[in-house]
Amino acid sequence: MVQLDGKSLKLEEVIAVSYSNAKVCISPSGIENMSSSRRFVEAAVRSGQPVYALNTGVGLLADIALDTSEIEAMQVNLVRSHCCGVGEPLEREVVRGLMVIRANVLAKGCSGIRPVIAERLCDLLNYDITPVIPARGSVGASGDLAPLAHMALTLIGEGEAEFEGEVRPALDCLRAVGLEPLKLEAKEGISLLNGTQAMLSIACLQMHELEKLFVAAQTAAALTMEALRGTPVAFDARLHAVRPHPGQIHSAAHMRRLLADSGIPRMQGQSRRIQDAYCLRCIPQVHGAAWDALREARRVFEIELNSATDNPLVFDEEILSGGNFHGAPLALSIDFLAIALCQLAGISERRIERLVNPSLNEGLPAFLAASPGLESGLMMAQVTAAALFAEMRVLATPASVGSLPTSGNQEDFVSMGMTSALKLAQSVDLARKIVAIELLAATRAIDLREDVSTAPVLREAIRRFRDHVPGWTQDCVLSGPISKAEKFIADGWLSDIDLQDAMAQPSGVEV
Repeated sequence: MVQLDGKSLKLEEVIAVSYSNAKVCISPSGIENMSSSRRFVEAAVRSGQPVYALNTGVGLLADIALDTSEIEAMQVNLVRSHCCGVGEPLEREVVRGLMVIRANVLAKGCSGIRPVIAERLCDLLNYDITPVIPARGSVGASGDLAPLAHMALTLIGEGEAEFEGEVRPALDCLRAVGLEPLKLEAKEGISLLNGTQAMLSIACLQMHELEKLFVAAQTAAALTMEALRGTPVAFDARLHAVRPHPGQIHSAAHMRRLLADSGIPRMQGQSRRIQDAYCLRCIPQVHGAAWDALREARRVFEIELNSATDNPLVFDEEILSGGNFHGAPLALSIDFLAIALCQLAGISERRIERLVNPSLNEGLPAFLAASPGLESGLMMAQVTAAALFAEMRVLATPASVGSLPTSGNQEDFVSMGMTSALKLAQSVDLARKIVAIELLAATRAIDLREDVSTAPVLREAIRRFRDHVPGWTQDCVLSGPISKAEKFIADGWLSDIDLQDAMAQPSGVEV
């Protein structure tokens, strides 16, 4: 059971709720926090003093006062009018992540809503009722207004939701499990809409994928080092101690563990090649920089998981209007991840080229074909990797620099964070395919080598890989093996391949 209190939700708990249907509830402290702020909101409504979104319009309409009799209707109108999402629905896992993060933010007690609102989000999760939320329509200004509005629509028994494997009217889904639609009261509509939870849910789920992908990229790089008889001196701890970026140190230490007891030359000068090309020699510098970007993004995401992103917010019997819903912190981090991912995938594509190019692959057959000329081997697999990387470069263009004013120029500088998140998900998918192709090429090259004694950890990696992606002896349709290799990475079969805590943040310099 994941208890939500507004201050201690972890990224791993979001993953557990999203993918494994972990149960959720509001903690006693969360109930008390919400009840306390709600009492003040109700007193403010009774006082008749104008308070934004309690008894006024919203956005550019904030100066329009509402009669007490109009307050509840306005909350429902807010939800309905903001349901302007378009396009394909967000994945079920993303919506579940969105809901658990939103329930946690409400449990913080700064939104002034009744506890039943957050509890009902927990009910949807626990009964596996998933609102249908179109993916597009958010500029990340007052948060992800359209996606969160579609979530709120299910709470009031409108719109559609997925339940028991099919999409149904939300009202039918609620009543199938004995729930009735909520009647929103003052402040509750706006409190469900304002926030960054859609972009944050995508970001958290992609972080989970990126951490698996990083280990796969490191393992693929180590296998390529074996196949190309690379010089591991570039991973010597002393080199990295004098340029102590944490990710660089981490990547180099991981490479040393992967290549431990390898049969390839261990000392500079034992090979006819004094030093390797950058795609081999600079693995720690490039992979490590990507790892540092992942660590920084995770830090930002974990702060946001437990942040109040509503507006206005309730503090010590005072209601303050501000801009905590703005998605800039997330948008910048997500855009940087897409750029870092280009580094990880781009250097992988260069290693693929080196494996298949007969001018560069250290005596391996041209394009790793059994009979070059009669067969083309992996020639087109490298072309595919190049095409994927070209698309990634387009997706790495930051969305966060492209603000467009909205809502009558009241929301005149927006984050575009949801756009950043949606394109990051595409980039992760493409990068995984590129690393999958490198795994195919590197293991194929090692199969063709008779003079390389593979490191023990890498022998285990090859064994696992071949259990899922069998080798081949002549030209074949490669789309199938690429797809299997991609799934192998996504399923995390390499995540524990180095049992010496490959995913840990290094605490110091290993010498």
